[in-house]
Amino acid sequence: MTTHAPPLASQLSADAKQLVREIEQFLATQPARRPNLPAPKPTRGGGFDLPPVDQLIAEAGIVTGPAPRQKKTKDRGLPGGVWRMLPDWALSARRGSRRQVTVTEHLQLTALVIQRYGWCGNGLRSRSGRRCILGAQAVLYRLGYGDQDTAMAAGRVMDRILAGRGIRAHYWEWNDHAGRDEGDVLYLLREAIQAAQ
Repeated sequence: MTTHAPPLASQLSADAKQLVREIEQFLATQPARRPNLPAPKPTRGGGFDLPPVDQLIAEAGIVTGPAPRQKKTKDRGLPGGVWRMLPDWALSARRGSRRQVTVTEHLQLTALVIQRYGWCGNGLRSRSGRRCILGAQAVLYRLGYGDQDTAMAAGRVMDRILAGRGIRAHYWEWNDHAGRDEGDVLYLLREAIQAAQ
């Protein structure tokens, strides 16, 4: 049985912070919508409140900085940072407040996550951090962008587009069909973005 060393907090923080920066840069170009809503405090198991990641990093005396840009590679190893092996709930600690986004913005950000980390079928994510559509939506939710209602509304838009093509499967089932590729997924997201506007 192979064991993996735990990721360094600086590796986790730098890559997750880079994704948050990219999302914030994108949202800064969008028209103002609604004020940010406070996020529910993340809890673990028996109601233990987790401190913010920045506080943990400061207490540990870890110095962080921008991560070097990683080249996209095939599904080998852990491109871009080992934080992607962590469960999605670990991303919840990255945000202090929930930022509401529109359905269109949610779809655009879903495409951004897939373009940055790659696409996968047959699972929410691969070992290297590639995400299916539903997995990319989960990343956004865990980082504090939008809520479940927004993600579900975005899903209904994609389902309507698929139904218009004569496809009866939900978008997450369609994502996992044999022969599907990243280009197909990004094309569906582009159509959904146009339909949601």
